[in-house]
Amino acid sequence: MRDAFTRALMREAARDPRLTLVTGDLGFGVLRPFWETYPEQFVNAGIAEQSMTGLAAGLAATGRTVLTYSIGNFPTLRCIEQIRNDCAYHDLNVKVVCVGGGFVYGSLGMSHHATEDMAVLRALPGVTVFTPGDPAEVEAIVPVMLRTPGVCYLRLGRGGEPTVHERPVKDWRLPQAQTLREGTDVAILSAGGILTQTFSAAKMLAQKGVSAEVVSFPCIKPIDTDKLTELAQRFRHIVTVEEHSIVGGFGGAVCEVLAEHGSACRVHRIGMEDVYSSIVGTQQYLRGAYQMDDNAICNRTLEWLRAPHKGTE
Repeated sequence: MRDAFTRALMREAARDPRLTLVTGDLGFGVLRPFWETYPEQFVNAGIAEQSMTGLAAGLAATGRTVLTYSIGNFPTLRCIEQIRNDCAYHDLNVKVVCVGGGFVYGSLGMSHHATEDMAVLRALPGVTVFTPGDPAEVEAIVPVMLRTPGVCYLRLGRGGEPTVHERPVKDWRLPQAQTLREGTDVAILSAGGILTQTFSAAKMLAQKGVSAEVVSFPCIKPIDTDKLTELAQRFRHIVTVEEHSIVGGFGGAVCEVLAEHGSACRVHRIGMEDVYSSIVGTQQYLRGAYQMDDNAICNRTLEWLRAPHKGTE
């Protein structure tokens, strides 16, 4: 996802000299093409994320569109006050970019596990939250994000993730959800890089005779309410999957929409329970440990589908 982000950003920087990227002293491998091509549009703020965000606010106040870039919790939770008070409150064009959402940096421990960021940023008034599922969605989102007024949050994975979409995502419009696989028995929805696991789980379910529709939500604030209500009309069960806490995150956003629309569809949330990750390991290891890898999604979905439906026992 990082490489897709840099490619898309460089295309936009060529069109807009006011576009400025500020990094918190990292990303040099992936960002090098940007700063070598557009040195006047690049700033290294050092390991000082709160100051980086204040700097971005000042630059944005002069008419620039400014992106801050750092790992996981560092450009988000570490400087949430600056995002709220300096940027969002003043409706400045600051785009916060997190690389390493979820368990990407799993071996570095809890401080690097970004599992509350979507909920926290989603709670801030006026902040748009983008959660692309693969590199194809990243390239489609970046130009839209840069043209979206105010503060935006872009949650990326790392590098080397597979592209799940079979073809480029063309003419993406905010907040359009993406259907990658059609089904008839259950809808499995995801936000972020966990899309690889939902797509794989759907294939596993197919081998067990269950037809699963797979839908990616590249934006969760605003969220595609039309798609959610349409899915709730077609399916008795919706499973939401996020590499994030289920408290206030993607699953919560889905439940908010469907509760207000009076849906009879059952929503089942997969993600971190109300806990911190107290173990370390690779991203895939932690997904398995916290019951959100493809095997767990498949097995848990089967259990929900086989459980007696309330009102019909």
